[in-house]
Amino acid sequence: MIEPAFFYDTLVQYGTDFFTGVPDSLLKSFCAYITDHTEGHRHIIPANEGAAVALACGYHLATGKIPLVYMQNSGIGNAVNPLLSLADPEVYHIPLLLLIGWRGEPGTTDEPQHFKQGKVTGALLEAMGIPAVILGDTKAAVSRQLASIYHELAQTKAPYALIVRKDTFASYTLHKTEASPGGMSREEAIEEILRSSDPETLFFSTTGMTSRELYELRDRCRMGHERDFLTLGSMGHASQIALAVALHQPKRLVTCLDGDGAALMHLGALAIIGTQKQVPNFRHILLNNGAHDSVGGQPTVALQIDLLAIARACGYKGVYSASTRDALRAWVEAKQEGPTFIEVRVRKGARKDLGRPRSSPEENKQALMAVLKERNKGTNERI
Repeated sequence: MIEPAFFYDTLVQYGTDFFTGVPDSLLKSFCAYITDHTEGHRHIIPANEGAAVALACGYHLATGKIPLVYMQNSGIGNAVNPLLSLADPEVYHIPLLLLIGWRGEPGTTDEPQHFKQGKVTGALLEAMGIPAVILGDTKAAVSRQLASIYHELAQTKAPYALIVRKDTFASYTLHKTEASPGGMSREEAIEEILRSSDPETLFFSTTGMTSRELYELRDRCRMGHERDFLTLGSMGHASQIALAVALHQPKRLVTCLDGDGAALMHLGALAIIGTQKQVPNFRHILLNNGAHDSVGGQPTVALQIDLLAIARACGYKGVYSASTRDALRAWVEAKQEGPTFIEVRVRKGARKDLGRPRSSPEENKQALMAVLKERNKGTNERI
């Protein structure tokens, strides 16, 4: 294993002193070390991976130095456009060091949403003309790799990728943490939402802990899973999936359980929801703990901005906040015309024994579609 301190110090010796990216579970120890040992203006956790590439390019323009951009391999999709139309040697010729966590590596055990990403990670980088190597697991190997990579970066002035396997980095625990903003845990908030909602409500949950907690709460409350869509991947897109269903299932109440990191990743989704006046049946509940909870607890900026004001400005008909069970119950049970937005301040963290869904994504989809199809029989709903 590689000690995060050794890797960080080696990068700094080569002049890399600006770090930006979206946290990943395979990189969480290194990301935590960056957070603890880098000045705020030299480490920015942006809304998405494309923004990270743009920030890194701006830093290179300002300083001439080589920045580091970190991400999970699922984030390559968000980064493709600026990598090809900004940093590429056929455009602006900007050298970037990419550090990419390899979820779904063939031959390893992982979650369904990572399988395809893992298979095509190398092919995607090759198609973009970005050279890539797998990060070594010894100091000697890493030292040789970085010497070679920085030499090439100086020559090509183009992006270069380091692929990181599971357990490459030794454990490091984040020391810089902020107090949790809410009294409820996320799981307690989801339970209150479930118990206070009409049993026919459809739920669309964001990726990560939220979907896992929703699944286990359904079991604990002896409820079925057929009215839930667990957005296992596609971070930031759960609200748009839910919006489309609400538009075409106007007789059903549709609720999106969103996270702050996911919402920030594609914040423009709020503008689209708010301007859709044909969705009185849409409810957007954002569970805000100010952290990327599923990948190490790195902070987001969600507690530093006014999400309620943003939702109002985007056109949501009702905008509310809750930090207690009673307040949350009141807003959930209220009969209001949507689209509505409820921000729930919750604590960081999750149960250590939290399980994962036992059903496959295909089974989840088919069960939900069966419910929707049954409801549509004999109606004039927009389908």
